[in-house]
Amino acid sequence: MISRSVVAVLVAFACAGLAACAPEDEPAGSTTPSAADACTKDKLALKVPGTFSVGTDKPAYEPWFSGDDPSNGKGYESAVTYAVAEKLGFQRAEVKWQTVPFNAAFAPGPKKFDVDVNQISISEDRRKAVDFSTGYYDVRQTVITTAGSKIAGAKSVAELADAKLGAQVGTTSYVALRDVIKPKQSPAVFDTNDLAVQALKNKQIDGIVVDLPTGFYMTAAQLDGGKIVGQLPAAGQTEQFGFVLEKGSELTPCVSQAVDALKADGTLAKLQQQYLTAEGAPELS
Repeated sequence: MISRSVVAVLVAFACAGLAACAPEDEPAGSTTPSAADACTKDKLALKVPGTFSVGTDKPAYEPWFSGDDPSNGKGYESAVTYAVAEKLGFQRAEVKWQTVPFNAAFAPGPKKFDVDVNQISISEDRRKAVDFSTGYYDVRQTVITTAGSKIAGAKSVAELADAKLGAQVGTTSYVALRDVIKPKQSPAVFDTNDLAVQALKNKQIDGIVVDLPTGFYMTAAQLDGGKIVGQLPAAGQTEQFGFVLEKGSELTPCVSQAVDALKADGTLAKLQQQYLTAEGAPELS
């Protein structure tokens, strides 16, 4: 009869040479050979075999997309999506886009897409209903207006308190408006940023809170005399945009692995330089 101590030694020697004895609780996104193998194209858990199905809203705005056409590979989020797809082994023609309204992307329930990309901020509340990849963009919120408005010369958050400000419903821009600026007037809430822009043009509001790149687009392309008032102070943990996936999706670690690789090799920084800019947006005290 073999003693327990001898059995323990034999098991230890066996584990030294067998991958089967590796710990079962490896961290998510592990890049061990087995994890990398699970992320090869033929093993991905796709909605449509051989196709990378991607959702985004319509219209698809600059500078995230170009010409309201996500499939052209132009604009930051389109370019990042194709770069992720390439990392996962997909050809450009194998990436198929579908229209998914902003709020529907992170609502509870099954999804028709593999991933959704639509300037959706990662939050613990949203994680209750969906999965997120690691972040592909660190976000700052900004206030925009038009030349000559009552807040055009504001240098601090306190100078915005008396203004009538608006933001798109369900966004972290609205949360920043409510919790960072803390306006005395109830914030105006809009279903889309286009409606917010129209309200600003009509002088129904004094300014809009949006993420910085969208603020650059609005002030340059959508508003006559558009002006960036400034960036709001960062509050708490850095806000990030991430790809949205169905809750419990087997794709989540693979998409995160691809995003991390693009961050490590400088691709994300290069694409941000190409499509986004942080010039001309002062910090609000």
